[in-house]
Amino acid sequence: MSKIFVQIASYRDPQLVYTLDSLLQNAANPDKLHICIAFQYSEEDSFTKDLDKYRDDSRFTIIDIPYKESKGACYARNLIQQEYNDETYTLQLDSHHRFTQHWDKLCIEMLQELQYIGYKKPLLTSYIPSYDPKNDPDARVDTPWGMSFDRFTPEGVVFFLPYYIDKDASYPIRARFFSAHFAFTIGQHAVEVQHDPQYYFHGEEISLAVRSFTHGYDLFHPHKVIAWHEYTREGRTKQWDDDNTWGERNQYCHSKLRSLLNIDNQKDIVEFRYGLGVERTLKDYQTYAGIKFTDRSITQACKDNIEPPGKEKEHYLTVFKHALDLNNDDFKFDDYTFAAITLHSSTGKELYRKDITDFNSKVQSGKPFTLWVEANIQKPHSWSVWAYSEKNGWSEKIEKEL
Repeated sequence: MSKIFVQIASYRDPQLVYTLDSLLQNAANPDKLHICIAFQYSEEDSFTKDLDKYRDDSRFTIIDIPYKESKGACYARNLIQQEYNDETYTLQLDSHHRFTQHWDKLCIEMLQELQYIGYKKPLLTSYIPSYDPKNDPDARVDTPWGMSFDRFTPEGVVFFLPYYIDKDASYPIRARFFSAHFAFTIGQHAVEVQHDPQYYFHGEEISLAVRSFTHGYDLFHPHKVIAWHEYTREGRTKQWDDDNTWGERNQYCHSKLRSLLNIDNQKDIVEFRYGLGVERTLKDYQTYAGIKFTDRSITQACKDNIEPPGKEKEHYLTVFKHALDLNNDDFKFDDYTFAAITLHSSTGKELYRKDITDFNSKVQSGKPFTLWVEANIQKPHSWSVWAYSEKNGWSEKIEKEL
């Protein structure tokens, strides 16, 4: 049986060894795995030594990185890809997973079925269903998930949402997007579509979707449950908790992404070593997915999560969706009848307004809260939330640029 190059970037994660145990115990052919781990660790963590059980295992390549030397997930994933050794397949993961029985056999069978009907370089990827390590295996979701469009962030990054795939599906589902925590494909992907180590976090997945597609890979969501992923990581240390420079690097990542995908017609301002492929164009991806990066618009089919590919001539919708994060301490009254959300152009023109009638209950919750706004407009320049008190009239006004 062909070998699988398993890529796992781990940052101070107590779930890592449990993930490895599940990976090996549930593999049909555990001896056909080459598992490479970017082990970003702290000696202060009680679980750091737990990985020692696998250090003398010939199937493992462990890259030790003291956590203060880490530069983020994409940096770690790029280091892993340098250890690829011509394995037939590759599987990219996070370090907090559980696996179904014979997951490796299932993945290979799905990929080979797709190759049999003519897809030269199929790629299985998704936001896989969740599990809860505090209630495992009882809390495992037994329905496969896909990925649908959620929104453009103010910086231009595309965010996704999971959706349930029909349990009766008998074939992988064509996908628009790429998940960095589960991607199975031919091994050559680890060479052809390497992670840009200068990327930090946001923008990683949409860039990999487009880059994989333009390198000739066809994206699919697996129609069977292969594994489970922990999404919350509550109480765990994240890389950005330890790195006070992450914000600057994330902003640089946003700039590279806008140049790579021509978001808002931004022209190339940086040189791309990790760029688009030549087997398909950026325009081909946009038609396929129903997403136009130049003006942040999408087709109705993309909005409704209709399976791609899209058509070359379709009507595109401009959709702005954003989370407004507010601090309840900024509002001093207890009798708000509503709050007005408004979106503005660079000249101050009001582009959109929405009144929030349950605003008082959110303020009285005693904790920070989020208001969502969605409008069929292009990206505004700024937003405001203006609260109205029954006794005092118009009161606190929060304003921010995007």
